Amino acid sequence: MSQISKSDLFKRQITLSEIGEAGQQKLQEAKILVVGCGGLGSPIAVYLGASGIGKLHLIDFDTVDISNLHRQVFYSLKDIGKLKSECLSNFIQQRSPFTEVSFSREAITKENAIELISEYDVIVDGTDSLPTKYLLNDACVILEKPLVYGSLYKFDGYVSIFNLKQEDGSFSANLRDAFPDMNTTTANCEEAGTLNAIVGMIATAQVNEVLKIITGIGKPLTNELLIYNVLQNTQLKMKLSSNILKDEIVSLFNTQNYFDAACGTQNPDWQISPKELKNKIGDPNLELIAVLPNLKLPFKVHQTLPIQEFDASTLNVDKEKTYVMVCQKGFNSYKATEQLKEKYPSLQVFNLTGGIRNY
Repeated sequence: MSQISKSDLFKRQITLSEIGEAGQQKLQEAKILVVGCGGLGSPIAVYLGASGIGKLHLIDFDTVDISNLHRQVFYSLKDIGKLKSECLSNFIQQRSPFTEVSFSREAITKENAIELISEYDVIVDGTDSLPTKYLLNDACVILEKPLVYGSLYKFDGYVSIFNLKQEDGSFSANLRDAFPDMNTTTANCEEAGTLNAIVGMIATAQVNEVLKIITGIGKPLTNELLIYNVLQNTQLKMKLSSNILKDEIVSLFNTQNYFDAACGTQNPDWQISPKELKNKIGDPNLELIAVLPNLKLPFKVHQTLPIQEFDASTLNVDKEKTYVMVCQKGFNSYKATEQLKEKYPSLQVFNLTGGIRNY
């Protein structure tokens, strides 16, 4: 390790006159928080480490699943079942000797967001959770931190820098200027699917914006949302204006819970373990409902109702039956369980804990 020098490792980057030794030193002094270590977050973290970011902290509570590997290319088959943030941290440590990398295995929530974000220069959104995206946005507005945003929908990718301080002391537009209200019906990658190429492209676009913020070169992607379509190779920029005031964001932060079933605590009374379900398979009073299409199932389900179209009020329920909702990881099926329990409080309906992957 002592034989490795920064000038050798970052030679091609330092050679750029716009970066040079001074720019490389700015990267070495930067502290970056990456939230989410999946399709976006994993390449973002690796490229930031490779660029010479001095301090990098990774947040992700999830483990590596075989369905992740087609787009989360910095994990391998031997990583399946292991904690994403820990695996990624170990990978970066092996190839980025001048980066201090740490990780957290707990989800970012309203209760810990302010504390977690406060010590970092730039926050990078690598999540696929809408509530978490709004939580990051609102916390960054409150703390006056720039947020490098990225998101995906099928063949489209979206990138922007939110809440970056401008030369006049004001701040650029934020997520709520682009999308004032959270659209909870929008499907994530698990529900809608995605092509791995667009995931990598958007991740590296986010890295590019981080490097520009830290070094001060180029034109940051502020007050506009870049939308790229991988099928047509088209892109457009949607202009944004800063209309939502900080006081409004503070008020929203105080009243919203930003709860996401994928990140939060699930009601234990609404759960059925894989072992319990195995003992019930074949029971004529058991009704199994999948909430994601094209699942590779170890048992037959009675019907498939995609979560993005799920409506408890249209389901013809038999109150003599026990319903079990299933999906890949137990997150979307929990959403459906919640809806059914809200509509029919006395109905026997359960979520398969951990989903099919734990069955």
